Parts: sequence; C-alpha cells; structure tokens
Amino acid sequence: MRRLLLLAPCFAMALAVTACGSKSHEETKAPEAAPPEAAAAAPAPTADAAAIDASIGSADRSAEDKEQDAWRRPAEVLTFMELRPGVNALDYFAAAGYYTELISRVVGADGKVVAYNNAEYRKFSGDGPTKRYGNNRLPNVVEVTTPVEAVPLDPASLDAVLFMQSYHDLYWRPKDGSWPSTDAAKALAQLVPALKPGAVVVVVDHVANAGGEPSETVTAMHRIDPAILKRDFEAAGLKFDSESPVFANAADDHKKEVFDKSIRHKTDQVMYKFKKG
Repeated sequence: MRRLLLLAPCFAMALAVTACGSKSHEETKAPEAAPPEAAAAAPAPTADAAAIDASIGSADRSAEDKEQDAWRRPAEVLTFMELRPGVNALDYFAAAGYYTELISRVVGADGKVVAYNNAEYRKFSGDGPTKRYGNNRLPNVVEVTTPVEAVPLDPASLDAVLFMQSYHDLYWRPKDGSWPSTDAAKALAQLVPALKPGAVVVVVDHVANAGGEPSETVTAMHRIDPAILKRDFEAAGLKFDSESPVFANAADDHKKEVFDKSIRHKTDQVMYKFKKG
C-alpha cells in the first residue's frame, strides 16, 4: 500500500507531462497559405484621343463640316462617347451625317457605323447623305432608313450610340402631320437589346424648363426637360453615368425656339452619358 501511494504522484506527473506535450491536429498542422489576391479588373475602355484628333483634322472633310466644328464641339462629344478604333456605333437620327463621318474615321476599318434616319429625317437632310456616303466614300458606314419601330439592329452588336439634338423628336407632334406619332419608349425598348454590356449611349439635347410636358415643349420649341431624358433612358434599363457641361449656356432662358436667330447654335444643352450594365 505504501508503495502504491508513493507511485501515485509519479503517475500523475507522467500524465500531466503527456497531456502538456500532445496537441490537437488543428493546433499542430501547418498554417494555410493566404488566398491569392484577386486579379485586377481590366481597365475600362477609354477614348482614343489621337484617332479623334486625326478624324477631325482629316483633309477629306468638307469645308462646310469644318465650319460647324466651333459650335458642334466634336472633340468633346467623341471623347465623351469613349470612341476608339474597332467600335461599332449607331448615329440615331443622323440627318446628313456630320457626326457619322467623324465617328466613321475614328472607329476605322475594324469598326462600323449605322447612320439611321426615318423617312422624314432623310427627307429633311436633302442630298446630304447621298453626297456623304455615295461612291462608297465611307466604306464602314451602313445607311439605314426605316420607321422608328422597325430599325434592324442585331442583339448585342453596338458599343456606342449617339443622339445628337435628336431624341426630343420622338415626342414631336406637328399639327401638319409631317412627322409620325413616334413612341419614345418603344424606340428605346428596341435599341437596348442591341447594346453590348458596358455600351455607351450619349444624349445631347436642348433644355426646356422643368416640368413641361415633353410633347408640348418639343412641338413648340424643340426643347425637352432633362428630367425626361433621365426618366426615359433609366426606365429602358440603362444606368446614368455622367454629365458634361460643354454645351451649357446659363444665358439661355429656355423660352425661345431653338431655331430663333438670337439663340441658334447657342442654346443651353445637356450632354448625358448612360451605360448598359
């Protein structure tokens, strides 16, 4: 019995040493390596300044077009569009194609431009489109003339779209019936599926005072409340991205028709950029 009592402390000490010397599997395994850092996202595409400058400076442009550069501000517009070689673009209600030609020269042989007009816009433009696109002068331009509700656009085919002082016309309701009852919402519903993810839509338009009913302000003055622009394009599924003040004019009181000689080419205008997510 005495022997057992003497051995007990030694046995207890041995158990303690064993317990202290052994650790669980989780405690002894090597620490896991830190997860690798996520790859940096590819930089967003940006405008090609050299290509834009070369387009504007092309010796092949007409003297008439060059005279309009001062008030049309092409460098700022094309830059805001993030225009670069290889882009597929749409000039919506392109009229005689001032911007179509500039876009064509920027996007180059690897890109394409759709110059879209309905029959009424085409008639208004006279022989301008024929002179501009005739004899395959701009081989990467496809001229399309159809009703608004029937524009043939392939799904996910466009990188950039420009509405240059033209979106408001979808609300125009002249009393002489010279313009069809175009539906802005349907026009955008047809356009949006043709945009690629990340595509840019730039809208430049003449400002009307806030709160005006669009068909009234457009029919009377060819002006539109900027809030309508945001409402329509966002309702169509696009995200408002940014705004440029390049066409802003605080001296314009928004009460004159845009063709009034005192304000023509100097109206207060917004330039909005929307993107497809």
